[in-house]
Amino acid sequence: MDAARALREIAFWLERAGAPTYRVRAFRRAAAVVDQLPDLEERVAAGRLTALEGIGRTTAAVIEEAHRGRTPAYLAKLRSEVDVPERGAQLRAALRGDCHTHSDWSDGGSPIAEMATAARDLGHEWIALTDHSPRLKVARGLSADRLREQLDVVAELNQRLAPFRILTGIEVDILSDGSLDQEEELLARLDVVVASVHSELRMPAAEMTRRMCAAVSNPHVAVLGHCTGRLIGAGKKRPQSAFDATAVFQTCRYHGVAVEINSRPDRLDPPRELIRLARDIGCLFSIDSDAHAPGQLDWLAYGCARAEECGVPADRVINTRTADRLR
Repeated sequence: MDAARALREIAFWLERAGAPTYRVRAFRRAAAVVDQLPDLEERVAAGRLTALEGIGRTTAAVIEEAHRGRTPAYLAKLRSEVDVPERGAQLRAALRGDCHTHSDWSDGGSPIAEMATAARDLGHEWIALTDHSPRLKVARGLSADRLREQLDVVAELNQRLAPFRILTGIEVDILSDGSLDQEEELLARLDVVVASVHSELRMPAAEMTRRMCAAVSNPHVAVLGHCTGRLIGAGKKRPQSAFDATAVFQTCRYHGVAVEINSRPDRLDPPRELIRLARDIGCLFSIDSDAHAPGQLDWLAYGCARAEECGVPADRVINTRTADRLR
């Protein structure tokens, strides 16, 4: 087994399980060291791996086992602990891509190419890169100039990664008046625009309803992201925003905007009763990972399980489509 690949797979499973970032980085850093080693065989034979900066006892053990053709025990343990939902496997297999992901251009932890490669290895045909918009300064949101620069980077990567495709996009903030936090000309150039509320989450219901309806009425919006804004993780909880879900979902249906089923374990947004309401109204859906790291791309399984449980048909899930048919 290739040692660097084993280290990166361990990082992937740690990310999927929500492990602390420092643990994940240790394995990715070790993989980068192994990539540059001209004398791996000699160092393994002599037991001198830990003399290298970035290689500790745990990563050295993984490298030694992999280099000797064995599946590292730590990797085998992580594989055996993967939480796979009982439902949603058929829908998960039908997904061709992911409409909501982040890179280190905003608040993600990995480069665009690394996210794209991980998505490709999971069997995706495409991935939408949707880094944050400028108002979300805590997430290093992209100014118009930085977004234009990113478009050039994506174009170059698509030449290298073809036929896999990175779709250009943004997770744009829905401002308090329902307008969007990016230039209209730029939004028109993007493949996927996910519109989300990140501020004033306790706004009165009537105002929040008007705000969200105005946003999804924008012709450039493809997806309404994590619509209630709730957080349900053990470390941080936040109640859902109040709004007239029927009015919002009817507006989504009218404009062909997909309601996101956000797969992050600390969001799982919207709640089941709202997924069922959107289903009954006739909305489209997008089952997204909202991944900020490669391992989190596999969180799609949780969203697919919830979608199946709520009776969402696959033909209403936009990311079962090819990239060319997404909009």
